[in-house]
Amino acid sequence: MYSAATGGALLLGIHGGLSMASPKSRVAFLSTEDRKSAVGLSIKALNINPVKNKDVLIKPNFNTADLFPGSTHNDTLVALVEEAWNMGAKSVSLGERSYPPNREVMEQKGVLPLMKNLDVRVIDFDELDHKDWVEVKPKDSHWQDGFRVARPILEAECLISTCCLKTHRYGGVFTMSLKLHVGVVPTYRHGYDYMRELHRSPNQRKMIAEINTAFKPDLIVLDGIEAFVDGGPADGKRAKGGVFLAATDRVAIDAVGVAILKSLGSNDQIMNPRVFDQEQIARAVEIGLGASSPSEIEVIPVNDQSREYRDRVVGVLNKG
Repeated sequence: MYSAATGGALLLGIHGGLSMASPKSRVAFLSTEDRKSAVGLSIKALNINPVKNKDVLIKPNFNTADLFPGSTHNDTLVALVEEAWNMGAKSVSLGERSYPPNREVMEQKGVLPLMKNLDVRVIDFDELDHKDWVEVKPKDSHWQDGFRVARPILEAECLISTCCLKTHRYGGVFTMSLKLHVGVVPTYRHGYDYMRELHRSPNQRKMIAEINTAFKPDLIVLDGIEAFVDGGPADGKRAKGGVFLAATDRVAIDAVGVAILKSLGSNDQIMNPRVFDQEQIARAVEIGLGASSPSEIEVIPVNDQSREYRDRVVGVLNKG
């Protein structure tokens, strides 16, 4: 959707999202407590390899350095990097913009030495030049005058997003793959405070979806071994999710994630609306980012041990 040759502002039709390549969006569903094996097993269930011979950029959930699911678990990140190398990546980078200074968050999490040992280049979005925050102006969006996106995200040959399973007390309602990408927009750049606009707007959840019009991850991995079913994103009421998901469709994986939260028992903002009536999901559907209903999602049990749990979650998803 974007190339370096374009330059300047990126103008997007808000209704020009991805076209569905197949009738259903596939979400791999693995019942597990083992992160080390879960990453590879969930990805393999999709029967795709978007990584081979590509420069890979991984976008984690490092909004803060809080313990999982407040942020991406280091074991999940390491397993994902190792899997990318095993799948034939040409190079692997890690890119993020955090709420506290990004370098500080990575140091607190102990990520920097881990990535160095795995030959991963760390790209601190906080340190990008002004020219590397590309202006994006989707038509008919709820942003006052568009937003900016980190150039490495737009130019990634292969973008992998890895998110957690949790509620969000500050207006997002939930934070999974769609909201993960708020971290590709700067806090404050070019004399404007983008996060202030986002968090003060009554249209926050629609604006979250609209950020995702500028790019498309090639792979999404969700670690739901534990979840926040209330509170979040940094801390909250915990529940054992015992699940890993993998997909290429942000709407589909978030819809399945919301259904899991419902099955675990969550707050009223999760439990009361139907899954596809959640504003993040409804707006993402409206602008063509992915599956438009439960009938367009195929939830694949990775093994026989995952089937019963999968069936329960699909029942919740279909009911709404």
